[in-house]
Amino acid sequence: MDQLLRVQNFTVSRDGFGAGEGQSLERPFGSADPGQLMSWLLATAGFPNRSEPGGSRGLDDVLARDFANNIGAEIMGAHKFSPHRGPWRDLEWRGWWGDEPPFHTPVFVLTHHLRPSFTLSDTTFHFTDEDPATVLARARDAADGRDVRLGGGATTIREFLDADLVDTLHVAVAPLEIGAGARLWTSPDELLDRFHCDVVPSPSGVTHHLFWRR
Repeated sequence: MDQLLRVQNFTVSRDGFGAGEGQSLERPFGSADPGQLMSWLLATAGFPNRSEPGGSRGLDDVLARDFANNIGAEIMGAHKFSPHRGPWRDLEWRGWWGDEPPFHTPVFVLTHHLRPSFTLSDTTFHFTDEDPATVLARARDAADGRDVRLGGGATTIREFLDADLVDTLHVAVAPLEIGAGARLWTSPDELLDRFHCDVVPSPSGVTHHLFWRR
């Protein structure tokens, strides 16, 4: 069976932005409020970082729980890993997630500024400036027969879409507008020439768009 490149649980605003402008250490999503943007996911019983019992069930929870299913590697853009721009000034920075990142697989970080690989818990981060097809080939090798997750942000997902490398996408559209920042699309209809799509509204207020190749 082919190894898929999958986008999962990626959330955008009604106007298509996955993050706002002005990303910083204190504001990983820039001007966007992650509590509003990601509220559907944070509320689920299956959210990996849930610290209290309970949480919502239903469709949102099913999709949240599928996040790690058959995933053997992740690809992400530089600004999902870090707010830093330009050459690395501090190699002590090891991501937003502390000593136990939530990926549990090799992670390939796309960046113009390379640095040595390192491992935290069961996650190893590799830094590469290769083209999308080459990075995907490396990630598939590292995934040991399982699928590869394309984690974002929006610019990175768009780059792999433009290279026609993405097999499936789950994009949740939240009922708010951001106005500027990193944009995935102007309209989801932009992908319908290459993908089938089911659109499923959720009681949480988001609308799930599930895409798979034609």
